[in-house]
Amino acid sequence: MEQLTFGKRPSIGRCPSKKGHSSEEELDDSDEQVEDRDRVDTLRTPLCEFTGPGGHLSVVVAADWLSSMDQIITGSWDRTAILWDVETSQPLQPLTGHDHELTHVSAHPTQRLVVTASRDTTFRLWDFRDPIPAVSVFQGHTETVTSSVFARDDKVVSGSDDRTVKVWELRNMRSALATIRTDSSVNRLAVSTGGIIAIPHDNRQIRLFDLNGQRVARLPRTSRQGHRRMVSSVVWAEEPLLNCDLFSCGFDRRVFGWSIVLPKDN
Repeated sequence: MEQLTFGKRPSIGRCPSKKGHSSEEELDDSDEQVEDRDRVDTLRTPLCEFTGPGGHLSVVVAADWLSSMDQIITGSWDRTAILWDVETSQPLQPLTGHDHELTHVSAHPTQRLVVTASRDTTFRLWDFRDPIPAVSVFQGHTETVTSSVFARDDKVVSGSDDRTVKVWELRNMRSALATIRTDSSVNRLAVSTGGIIAIPHDNRQIRLFDLNGQRVARLPRTSRQGHRRMVSSVVWAEEPLLNCDLFSCGFDRRVFGWSIVLPKDN
């Protein structure tokens, strides 16, 4: 596995794939076809289906588990999020109020809190800790909010097509604690348990920042080492898998695993 060193910045490398390809093969779309004999079908029938009366009326774009693990939250282009009971597969409560399509939903890892992001340039915080849920609306961006996620120390991180990522304090969200300005639209970002924000961009780049807004590193974007088209989403591994800490996917139909070793003083 190739390793790139950035001095005191992280050591970054792309995790090896099971099948190697030359650069010429990577550029040949015909080689990306997967033959039926190479397919491995492990799940053919879903255990449950969340649909029907009270369900979504349009494309569902995101879902997440609530901390209790007995409910999930989903977000849709129908401008609503829905809280579902996992055991019965029934909708418990619709979350309405966004003026345009939802782009993302995320649940707090330990508390009954949910954030929803939308094309209406806002994200909303939903609090289910009391019998009557409370909602707060935040207007910190000027274009579509593409994702909003919880981070350690009761923070929320939001990303937008306005080319900014903002870090908010959950207890006082009147103004952002940090604003990260970039040169490309921000897609579905992710925050590690250690507080490192991975930001995927339209321009094929993935940048890493800390919660103070300080840049940590940028992942490679050459045809041999990174994505060749827009990076649509990233996710951190809770436990490294095959030495991979971060996974990314993009419009080039590829999923990469990255090994990122942070310096001890980070």
